Amino acid sequence: MAVARGSRSSGAKSGSGSRSSAKVAIPQLDWSEISPAPVVLVSGTESFLAERAIRRLRDLLKAEDPSLEVTDIDASGYVPGELLSLASPSLFGEPRLLRVASVEKCTDAFIEDAIAYLGYPADDTYLVLRHGGGVRGKKLLDAVRAAAGTAIEVVCAEITRDSDRYDFAAAEFRAAGKRVTPSALRALVSAFTDDLAELSAACAQLASDSADEITEVTVARYYAGRVETNAFAVADAALAGHYGESLALLRHALASGADPVPIVAAFAMKLRTMAKVLGTRGASGQLAGQLGMAPWQIDRARRDLSGWSSEGLGRSIQVLADTDESIKGAGRDPVFALEHMLSVISARGTL
Repeated sequence: MAVARGSRSSGAKSGSGSRSSAKVAIPQLDWSEISPAPVVLVSGTESFLAERAIRRLRDLLKAEDPSLEVTDIDASGYVPGELLSLASPSLFGEPRLLRVASVEKCTDAFIEDAIAYLGYPADDTYLVLRHGGGVRGKKLLDAVRAAAGTAIEVVCAEITRDSDRYDFAAAEFRAAGKRVTPSALRALVSAFTDDLAELSAACAQLASDSADEITEVTVARYYAGRVETNAFAVADAALAGHYGESLALLRHALASGADPVPIVAAFAMKLRTMAKVLGTRGASGQLAGQLGMAPWQIDRARRDLSGWSSEGLGRSIQVLADTDESIKGAGRDPVFALEHMLSVISARGTL
């Protein structure tokens, strides 16, 4: 099977923490682009994506030849000669997948044997090296990254930004052939910020829903305990102009016992941020220090401002202040005040 030839820039980040200054001569691919090669280095600290990539490679090889023999090696307890013995031709000639874990904790013997193997990879054998980060094994990593025509690297850097998690979730739904609204993606990402595996599982569950399109209401129905429908989910829907969706989320939150005060506080935070960003020019990274905000907050506020005017924003901020007074005792019907605020903000202050 041919080695993948598509390549990223040699300056791509691997997240392995051990990238050297040596020139990278092999293709560097995203986890979803993994393909068979004599040697596959799976680098980076994002274990979930690394495991998925390795599983994907196994499935690709199994689909081509069901007789594939899979063997696991722990590099931290490696003994000399083990790799060469496992890679030697079998009696029946079935293809082999050798999966090596904990390369970041490997023995000196493994480094020596793996480097030797790079020069003479076995036929119909696919060697996967999983390196989770750190400086251990640097000599081997440099040798792999110089092995043009023999090896590829699959980069599984840790996902830390909300925008990256958003893109990941969007790709999950796209792969499942399911439509999803931006507000639903934002709500889902906000609910599963700590564990990519949980976010993936949530996407899979939602993708199995019978609805033609996954909306924020769908997310709230499945994950009412995780999604803050009593705050930012309601605000996001209203700011995007989706009155019906925001009203449904509001009523769901109130019926679940949500307090109106944090809901109004979420709107206040959103509108204040939009007001600070309104009319600014320049890259978000350059404005971050000036505005006292993170670049992603500026980017998000700019997206929220789409379709808004300064007059509409001012009108909405005034209605927000009135609503805040009403729910804190100045009004007779806090729910009516909240619903009126939603109608004004969903209309972008034009009511």
